[in-house]
Amino acid sequence: MHDHRKLGRELGLFDTDPLIGAGLPYWLPGGAAVRHALEEYVRTAERRAGYQHVYSPVLGKRELYEISGHWSHYSDDMFPPMDLGGEQVVLRPSLCPHHAVIYRSRPHSHRELPLRMAELGGMYRSELSGVLGGLTRVRSIHLNDAHVFCTIDQVADEVQAALEMIRRAYGALGISPARYRLSLPGAGGKYVAAPELWQRSTALLGAALDRSGLPYEAVEGEAAFYGPKIDVQVTDGAGRESTLSTVQIDFHQPEQFDLRYIGADGGKHRPVMVHRSIIGSMERAVAHLIEQHGGAFPAWLAPTQLAILPISDAELPHAAVLARRCAGLGLRAGVAGPEQGSLGSRVRNSRRVPYQAVIGAREAATGQVALRLRDGRRLDALPAEEALSRISALVGAHRTELWDSDVHV
Repeated sequence: MHDHRKLGRELGLFDTDPLIGAGLPYWLPGGAAVRHALEEYVRTAERRAGYQHVYSPVLGKRELYEISGHWSHYSDDMFPPMDLGGEQVVLRPSLCPHHAVIYRSRPHSHRELPLRMAELGGMYRSELSGVLGGLTRVRSIHLNDAHVFCTIDQVADEVQAALEMIRRAYGALGISPARYRLSLPGAGGKYVAAPELWQRSTALLGAALDRSGLPYEAVEGEAAFYGPKIDVQVTDGAGRESTLSTVQIDFHQPEQFDLRYIGADGGKHRPVMVHRSIIGSMERAVAHLIEQHGGAFPAWLAPTQLAILPISDAELPHAAVLARRCAGLGLRAGVAGPEQGSLGSRVRNSRRVPYQAVIGAREAATGQVALRLRDGRRLDALPAEEALSRISALVGAHRTELWDSDVHV
């Protein structure tokens, strides 16, 4: 069983410091490379699915969260307000109020709907010190978030489309959901009091799950304060369960912010707001990936994708040329020269790297590369350009297998 808190630090992915504070990890170059690859995957998938990307501030006036309902239902998990020029501003706990305001800033026609708005943005939760740990429970969160503003007739298709994006992402990441959960309200006053809207939202989510053919369990007490949600659950090596991805239906915030669109009849109508996150927060996603793969990430995610191992100092210039070729193709390569130890020790130190290229006198003279794969396979020598093109094609396709001799280059 792998513990991402220990392994992530050993691999140089992230760390913490008392001067920065508990629950506020910083990303080291290796972890930043993994995170950047994740972010690019998500943004590309969203663009292809018709999403428009925005940026919004991490601060907002207290009034914003009073309107959204966060202040009355969620303030225990928010940082205290800061006095600024006679106003109170708050570190946001969620992105949805900002996106509602962005939607409201322009008039919209029914012809624009569904309007899909996405942002990979920061938000902050005032988590208690006792529950903080590694990347799974943090106070500074970077969420792959999106909100779809649509008509009631479009909700089912949008929920299904979000579930399909989640399925494809999990395939590329090499992970599997433990279960799908339909999260419903429980007893108590932490939920918005609107029984009819809760019933409509729950029925729509249940119908979308049924249409998608996904088995799920309904669980009370796990809903957001403004509506029910589909939670995609994953488990770690110890069997602990957590939520990675979510899809939610929200009638509450469109009402609170008086969101409108002009319908085909020329009248003003209220859109429905579908919240969805493909892979959740970068922090929790990377924590799960470290533990799932033991630090041996799929090639497209790996901090170093190709380890270049010159046998002697004489091959160092050739290794540097190969590294520059990798950089030109967008591949992350690192040269581990003889000064880092024997060839055997360098091979062992690169055991989590998907590809290794040992450069000896023959390879330097012929311009070929004999690749070693992380799974122990050794490939026949190929011209360096062809070998790198094949790796680049596999990485670009977000494949989980290490090699495919038939891959198109």
